[in-house]
Amino acid sequence: MRHRALAACVALGLIGTTLQAQGTFDRTKPPELGPPPRVSLPPIVTRQLSNGLKLMIVEQHELPVADFVLLVGSGGTSDPTGKTGAANLTTAMLREGTTTRKSLDIADQTSYLGISLFPFSSWESNTLSLHTPTAQLDSALALFADVALHPSFPANEFDRLKKNRLTELLQLRDQGPAIANQAFPAILYGTHPYGAQLIGTEQSVSSLSVADLQAYYQANFKPNNSTLIVVGDITPDQIEAKLNSLFGSWQRGDVATPTYTEPPKSGSTTIYLIDKPGAAQSSFRIGAVGVPRSTKDYFALTVMNTILGGSFSSRLMQNLREAKGYTYGAGSRFDMRRAAGPFTASAEIVSAKSDSALLEFMKELNAIRQNVSPQELSRAKRYLQLQLPGNFETTQDIAAALVPVAQYGLPLDYYNNYVQSVEAVALPDVSRVAQQYINPGSLAIVIVGDRKTIEQGLKSTNVGPISIRDMNGQVIQ
Repeated sequence: MRHRALAACVALGLIGTTLQAQGTFDRTKPPELGPPPRVSLPPIVTRQLSNGLKLMIVEQHELPVADFVLLVGSGGTSDPTGKTGAANLTTAMLREGTTTRKSLDIADQTSYLGISLFPFSSWESNTLSLHTPTAQLDSALALFADVALHPSFPANEFDRLKKNRLTELLQLRDQGPAIANQAFPAILYGTHPYGAQLIGTEQSVSSLSVADLQAYYQANFKPNNSTLIVVGDITPDQIEAKLNSLFGSWQRGDVATPTYTEPPKSGSTTIYLIDKPGAAQSSFRIGAVGVPRSTKDYFALTVMNTILGGSFSSRLMQNLREAKGYTYGAGSRFDMRRAAGPFTASAEIVSAKSDSALLEFMKELNAIRQNVSPQELSRAKRYLQLQLPGNFETTQDIAAALVPVAQYGLPLDYYNNYVQSVEAVALPDVSRVAQQYINPGSLAIVIVGDRKTIEQGLKSTNVGPISIRDMNGQVIQ
């Protein structure tokens, strides 16, 4: 597998070094990491159709396949008030029927052509992805365009998906990690869209109708609100002509920009305890409102978080898993979106060690603000730099990597400069962003676990007052 990955990177021109035969070496010592490989993606060609649909095209002729991602610049944040989950269900319904094809027709044709067609919804976008052999390009693109542009939202398929979603939501009510994932953003963001669930709630999904999904589609799926990413065994002129014939008549229109309420101002650190009687483990979600993807501190934060909780060798993992044995895994991340997404440190902790684990979390969140060694900095930078080429092994990988470039308006040479941008992060940068963006005195600590077993121990930590909440993060009256 490693040999295939290396060959793919060399073929892509991602590794600009030659492999030389090595002599004997001391096997009692681990090898030293060499310099990070130079990364150079094939050129990204940009075009735009007359209706405003933007194209991002990358030629990759190694295999006779191509990948397409239609990125619509509206997502869950564009859900109508009281209709959370509308974007998610709208996108899921794209495969369930068009004005000329039924759901089974679409499934039969994807199977017959040997292609994949995958819808996905996030906070800021909805996507429809196509992977196809180029031998089937015309037929695959015709199906892709039909699914994207002519969904019929058949009532029988909507009823089936709606019932499935309601069942899924019911099942999640019995899972500690899922409860924590729901309550944490609700407590952190309140009525801000980021406080909701992308898949909706039982109440909001129950209220959705076919008309709601049609209205969401008509309001947001516009060519001037979309980018079509193309990667594979194609040429720009050839593919632009094909796409223009299929998508050129798509009518442009005005798209409303979502307006956000400000998240609640964070106060002192508080423990929000959600009772799950008999739980063998406690689900921890600790954090605060973080930063948007547009932050100038992106690379400094990425390096700092790699040290704190972004890799297996991170401080949280080494402490809570390797040293203490409280969990199988602990980590942290900055989820950067158009607006400021959450910073979250998380783990599933054996119930009896909930209080001890909380103290260790706070210890690490304080320590990252105080000191980072040159060795930790170097290791984190190499971790980020050396894993980068593996993210571009296939046409699907490259297309996926271009989604944030399109979604957040990143420079076209973003990945070509990634290694250098990481390398430029210095110890003072890590210290500054840790102190600026991690405040142990102003955290929301959401813990889902067996209250009667863990509450007294959590109180004894004196980390903060305890507020008892329900699974939606709301105060229990």
